[in-house]
Parts: sequence; structure tokens; C-alpha cells
Amino acid sequence: MPVLTLPATPLRPVAARPTRKRFTVREFHEMWEAGWFDQCKPMLIAGEVYEMAKPGPAHNTSLTLADYIFKAIFAAGYVVRIQMPLVLGQTSDPEPDLAVVGGSPRDYATHPSSDLLVVEVADTSLDMDTGAKAQLYAAAGIADYWVIDLDSRQVIVYRDPRPDPGNPFGASYATVKPLPAGQAVAPLAAPQALVNVADMLP
Repeated sequence: MPVLTLPATPLRPVAARPTRKRFTVREFHEMWEAGWFDQCKPMLIAGEVYEMAKPGPAHNTSLTLADYIFKAIFAAGYVVRIQMPLVLGQTSDPEPDLAVVGGSPRDYATHPSSDLLVVEVADTSLDMDTGAKAQLYAAAGIADYWVIDLDSRQVIVYRDPRPDPGNPFGASYATVKPLPAGQAVAPLAAPQALVNVADMLP
């Protein structure tokens, strides 16, 4: 019968309960570059890595429509970024579906930390996009945040970020306005450019 040999040094005591490992944005990006997320699309929220559902045809169509619209509105002097990093503090990179930043593509040797407009396309992700992500964007001072709600065929426009100690990120939007398919809205950064809600829906 084999004999169990105990180590010469005593074992370290086991912690009473397992602890979560929270990641920094730097660690998250290093893991991404090392190929940890080759089979999924991740995002980092408050140090925790979330796997996003694979986008379906309706999501992709809506994002493509929005991309065309905002590239026409925000031409010279702006960059429309699709599903690229957005570094919000040390522990969050929510990877928004669409973001508009000022400048030119060569200005972003590092990832931006603020945007003029953030747009998320939501079907299965609606709770996250209208909950934790909305609070995170408010805390980062994103003045104009839109959620394209595919199931309800509307765009929810979030504006006027303000401190709100009642939620985990310490901020929320004072103005939340759902707009159905028959209405239109202009980005704060381009108030002359009305966008028909229906034009962003598949």
C-alpha cells in the first residue's frame, strides 16, 4: 500500500472562504493580447470579466446602421469607434458597441477614457446596458448615452450624469428618455443632426 509522505514544512491554512480575483484594465488587456479571449467577446466591469453573448443578425444590422449614420454626422474632426476599448478608471473597460470621440484615428495610440457619445445595441444585454453600464458611463461623465432597445423597438437616451451615492458606481443619469420608432433625436455633440430612431432599427 502506498505511504503518504507529509511535506517537511507545514501546509498554509486554507482561507475560510474563496475570494474573487479582480483584474485591472492593464491585466485584462494583457490577457486579451495573450489569447485568453479568442473564443469569446469579453468586457471588464469593476474588475470582473463578463462574457458577452454572441451578437445575432438583428444586433449586427442595428450596429451597422448606427455606424453609417454616425460616420455621416461625425466626419472630419471625429472618430467613430466600433466595439473598441474604452478605459474608465483602473478596473473597467466596457467595450461599447459604438463610441464617438474627438480628433483623428492617429490620436489614439492608447485607448480613450472619455467619449462624446456612447451607443449600446441591446437585446439579451438590456439589463446590463440600462443598469451597471449606465451607472458606469454616468460615473465617467459620459454626457450622451444611447441604448438601442431591439425588443421594444426604441432608443433610450440617457443624459445629465450626476452623483448618486445610492448605487455601486456613485452616479446615475438625471434624464432618461425612451423614444419609440416614430421619433427622432440629435446627439448633444451635433445638435443640428436629427437621427430617426427607426433608421437605427433592423
